[in-house]
Formats: sequence, C-alpha cells, structure tokens
Amino acid sequence: MSFAQPFPARNAPLPPKTFGPDLAVRLICPDCQDPVPNIREEFGSGDLTFANDEGDDPSRVGAAADPLMEGMEQLDTSISFRDGGSGLARELQRTMAKGAAARAEKGTMTAFREIAAMCDQISLTKNIQDVAKQLYKRAEQDKILRGKSMDAAVACVIFIACRQEGVPRTFKEICQLTNVPKKTIGQCYKLLEGHFNLNSTKRPASTTEGPEGLLSRYVNHLDLPVYISTAAKELIKECRNHGVADGRSPISLAGAAIYFTSHLYGQGKSAKEIAEVAGVSDSTIKLVYKLMYKEKEKLAGKEALESGRAVLSNLPPISDK
Repeated sequence: MSFAQPFPARNAPLPPKTFGPDLAVRLICPDCQDPVPNIREEFGSGDLTFANDEGDDPSRVGAAADPLMEGMEQLDTSISFRDGGSGLARELQRTMAKGAAARAEKGTMTAFREIAAMCDQISLTKNIQDVAKQLYKRAEQDKILRGKSMDAAVACVIFIACRQEGVPRTFKEICQLTNVPKKTIGQCYKLLEGHFNLNSTKRPASTTEGPEGLLSRYVNHLDLPVYISTAAKELIKECRNHGVADGRSPISLAGAAIYFTSHLYGQGKSAKEIAEVAGVSDSTIKLVYKLMYKEKEKLAGKEALESGRAVLSNLPPISDK
C-alpha cells in the first residue's frame, strides 16, 4: 500500500500533474515524459556521506523521515512552573492549551502510540501498524468518526488493517484486546466503509474472510501439525459443496473443523481446548461437529482414508439426543 494515497475516498478528484524527480534525479515533463532541457541535478559522493560512516558532518544525523508524520509537528514544548511566583507560567500554559491544531496533533500522536501498543500485544507486524495509522490519520482529517471515542477508532482501524493485510481478527478478539463493545466497533466500521473504497483494496475473500483465514492461527495455538490446518480447509470446502453447516459463523465452523480433523488424524484435541482458543463455547463446537459427523463419509478425504492416515473410527461418537 502506498503512503502517497492511503485509503482514497470515493470519487475523490485526482491530484493535478506536476513536475517531479525520478530515481535518476531528473525533472520529467508530465506530458511528453522527456527530461526538461538544461535542468539536471546529480548527487556526488559527498552527498551520500553520513556522520556515522565517514567524515565530520554533524548535520547529517537523525532517523529517516516518517511519511505518517508528514504535516505534523513532531516536537513538543513543555513550560516549567518555576516562574518565581509571577504567574507567567500559568498564562503561558493557558495560551498553549488554546491551540486547536496542537491538541489535534497531540491526540493523533497518542492514538499512534495506542495502535502500536495494541498491535504489539497480539504480535502484529509493523506493516499492519502502519496501515492502521494511515487509516486513523485519514479518518481524523476527513472527520469521519466525529463523536466516537479514540479507543473505538483505534479498535476499528486495527480490525480493518488486519483484514487488509490478510491476517484477519474477529470482532470478539478485537473487543477483548481493546475493551470496546462490538456494537461500537461495528458502527465505526460502517462509517469508514461508506467513506473509503475498502472493498476494492482488500485482498481476495479466500485469504481474508471466512473460517479458512482463522485455521492456521488456531492450529498454531493448539500446537497441532500443519497438515491438520490443510485437512481442515479441505473439510470446510467439502462442507460448502454438500451444504453442511450452512449459516454457521466462521469461528464455530473453524473450531468444529479442527475438532473433526484432529481426531480423524489421531491428534485429537478436546472441544474445551479448542473453545478457549477460538473464543466460543464448547457446546457450539460440538453442535457444528454433530452436523459434520452425520456426513463424515462424504467430508473425510478419500485419499487420506485409503492411505490409512485418517481413520473414521477415531472420531468421537455423538448422541442422538
């Protein structure tokens, strides 16, 4: 995802074409794509020298520019209260507090730190953090989530960023992470979805939505072999083909698929263990498993059964009650 145009609004006008430098540091005409005559700029070896490498150049220090901070004041001013009792410090504090722009930037920086902390808690990558920060900044600039708390906005952008990057998290997981009600996150999501082209920028549904996107993480938390995840994906595909467990939530379907395949391949996990990882009740997993068990001959992989790796008799029996 490009920092230049993060989350474009629907029907947003295209920016006017301007002259811009290419990688060869030449000015290119936007009409004819030819270099502008008699205008050329080149870097010498001295321009690429940093203080940590060679030479004595204290001006070339500091971290790389952060595109997320573009247009924002990253330096902060603190006013001491030691004014000899003159009251000048208090007046300066009041004057600084009246700056609306300063307050907005300070709130954005606070939200960025909150996003980073939340993503670190569930081991999300920096790329996901950057996507969430981009979306939050755009939402603040366009005043989309006016009236919503910062916690609700942070929870919503993390949820969307996970979907955009192909590592989806459920509403329940985001609620547990941020302590924001599911209804509030849903309201923020609808506002952002209505303003941005989220459906056109997210990855294919097979990788970001549905129970398949949850299987790998659940299997990893349960310390099961990788082939259990592959077998569970095939099981879910067969469930769709035969109309088994239609209308069930992705979480319960993923949990039941792991319960079915783990026992089928002799790596059985209890419904309670799977329920703790998936965030649903064990009775819900057993209910969906019951539907799968009735069609076990159709759902179990034929090749795995013939090779002996999968054994139908390993599946826990169900009661008819």
